[in-house]
Amino acid sequence: MKRLFVTMAVTAVLVTMPSLSSAAKKPLYKDPKAPIEARVDDLLSRMTLHEKVQQLQNNSVGRVDEIPGRYGRVSPGSVHEMGGSAYDAAVLFTEMQKYLADSTRLGIPALTSVEGIHGIIQNGCTIFPQAIALGATFNPSLVERMTAAEAAEARVMGISQFLSPVLDIARELRWGRVEETYGEDPYLIGEMATAFVNGAQKNGVGCMPKHFVAHGTPTGGLNCATVAGGEHELRNLYAYPFAKVFKNAHPIAVMSCYSAYDGVPMTGSHYYMTEFLRDELGFDGFVYSDWGSVDRIRVFHNAVATPEEAGRQCLMAGIDMEVSSGTYGSFEDQVKNGLLDEKYIDIACRRVLEAKFKLGLFDNAGGQPEKVAEVVRCPEHVALAKEIADESVVLLENDGILPLDVNRYKSVAVLGPNSNYGIAGDYGWVGRDDKECVTLYDALKEKLAGKAVVNQLDGCDWWSQDDSSIAAAADLAAKSDLAVVAVGTRSWWLGRNAKGNIATSGEGFDLSSLDLPGRQLDLLKAVKATGKPMIVVLITGKPLVMSWAKENADAVLVQFYGGEQQGNALADVLLGDVNPSGKLNVSFPRSTGNTPCYYNYYTSDRENIYDKGGSPEEPNLHYVFEKPYALWNFGHGKSYTSFEYSEPVFSGDTFGPDGTLTVTVDVTNTGDRDGKEVVQLYVQDKISTVSTPDQMLRAFDKQLIPAGETRTFTLTLPMEELKLYNIDRKYVVEPGEFEIQIGAASDDIKSRKTITVK
Repeated sequence: MKRLFVTMAVTAVLVTMPSLSSAAKKPLYKDPKAPIEARVDDLLSRMTLHEKVQQLQNNSVGRVDEIPGRYGRVSPGSVHEMGGSAYDAAVLFTEMQKYLADSTRLGIPALTSVEGIHGIIQNGCTIFPQAIALGATFNPSLVERMTAAEAAEARVMGISQFLSPVLDIARELRWGRVEETYGEDPYLIGEMATAFVNGAQKNGVGCMPKHFVAHGTPTGGLNCATVAGGEHELRNLYAYPFAKVFKNAHPIAVMSCYSAYDGVPMTGSHYYMTEFLRDELGFDGFVYSDWGSVDRIRVFHNAVATPEEAGRQCLMAGIDMEVSSGTYGSFEDQVKNGLLDEKYIDIACRRVLEAKFKLGLFDNAGGQPEKVAEVVRCPEHVALAKEIADESVVLLENDGILPLDVNRYKSVAVLGPNSNYGIAGDYGWVGRDDKECVTLYDALKEKLAGKAVVNQLDGCDWWSQDDSSIAAAADLAAKSDLAVVAVGTRSWWLGRNAKGNIATSGEGFDLSSLDLPGRQLDLLKAVKATGKPMIVVLITGKPLVMSWAKENADAVLVQFYGGEQQGNALADVLLGDVNPSGKLNVSFPRSTGNTPCYYNYYTSDRENIYDKGGSPEEPNLHYVFEKPYALWNFGHGKSYTSFEYSEPVFSGDTFGPDGTLTVTVDVTNTGDRDGKEVVQLYVQDKISTVSTPDQMLRAFDKQLIPAGETRTFTLTLPMEELKLYNIDRKYVVEPGEFEIQIGAASDDIKSRKTITVK
């Protein structure tokens, strides 16, 4: 305060010098040309303890008429509003920021935070495909374009921060939040998440990778349950995508997780939230607690006895901003009573203020309500949603029936509980009865108008044991030339009263069985019994057991929730207007007992020198009645054309630990349709001091290849990508031999070559 008083005194003396007087009145923190560090120092020196504590908390923004009473003369750290329309949010955030700038003592703007995994949560915003569908595109540039579009919508609404992306690894398929992930592979997750953060932050909106760390493999698949594992697994697997995103995209924040790892609650751990996150992985932003996770170290993990202790422990651990549980509200009293050193509040407050300066909020924090109608869900963004949905569809099986010959099928039965329902997925703004997403039935009916009769029946619902309508659906199939049956899961966002609905995927909706829920398999069998051609479309937020469909359907496709254009994308793929190019980013199990099921396993976890598993007809060892391998593997995805790979050309066969391998391979489209192919590079560390997977994806490239033409794919592998935490917990590239595998999928390797690292 002394500095402020001196400034005021000087101003009084220089009344005859307006320009100098104006400069003297302006605090350094309000000078946009000053370095951020200096602006933070200046502002922090002016703040009271109460004002600093408010910067460490997130609040609901309320209504416009509540703003003066809600904030008074003090600015909050962050606010959220996730239930209204895009226009209403723009008005609300703009009015709030204007009030904070003009009517609070220091004029500190608030961070405005929303969910943005696959589109902004405000009503009316563009609904892009869910994260798991984004991963299936194997196209990071699409993700970067998506978040650039999201950022444009965010800016006119006055939104400064996305509570996204999700970097959890989909290794526990019973977990309801599999759909929010980019899949099972840490490298793919890192590439997609880097693109997500860059697309948003280069366009002025901060990002918050989550959930730090190892949250996605909860015990029993139950959301928030403890995760088992050790230090090597933590570093070599779970932390890998976070480290990549920190290095390549520098996100403004990171979100902690609810769970405990190896018995240690993450949110309350100084080791994990400071020593590991900051000192080891190099994160330099602020840490935002998952909602209520601070007090959950008390109510979930029994680590402390009181909310006040929970708040104090988490702040000192490195959680800079507390959300939802209110435990940080006690800090003023704790400081006054000698229970908490104010230096911890200063450290956290500094990080939050740095984020606000980096995002330019002190210079331009409001939205532009008058531009909402022009920007939000504009035709360009809807077209982008369709483009992404097109590339996300994965053709799993095809006996030649696809693409459909519209001259052959004059009547089509569109069946199944997901055939006439559009599913945005969790953290999408639509509700149970909304029709914002184009359905498969609507799209086929429109595209086949005048060419074929299209009729629809659900046949059963997506969850119950009610089979009373299956016979009618089978009868409709029998009277038609073709049956397209859409089965799978349904999701709603828990934040919008999804508890009142029946969801089978999404946050909090975990499954004990991965079989098709309800009577959906019975529906497939009844349709098959009619003898009519049957195409199965799995519309889902996660892999399910599709062994029967693989053996009995004429074609099988999966569409992980495809956003608002999902029906149009599926119809275009079925009819051949789009050649499918999606690849599986998560493996499909043969049964629930066949999980965890992923491609990058340790040799000891699948291979056996004595046997390769059995079957009900021929029991064996390892498993007695089943193969211990995926039904469809990571990277798998068929096309309507064919591709021929040349022998790859390697830039060398011996490298130092700082070298880079370049691999080029020519791929020829030998079919009669243009198509996109994804060339994938996997690595196997032949000998290492700790166990390593048989395969690890370390590069990929996707290109369009016109029919009859050849394209050259170039894949680069920095030797740094071969680093691991060795037996001594040192992050190094161990010298030795590495097998480089080039192929079209993890189980479709075209060539192999061994290189040596000295």
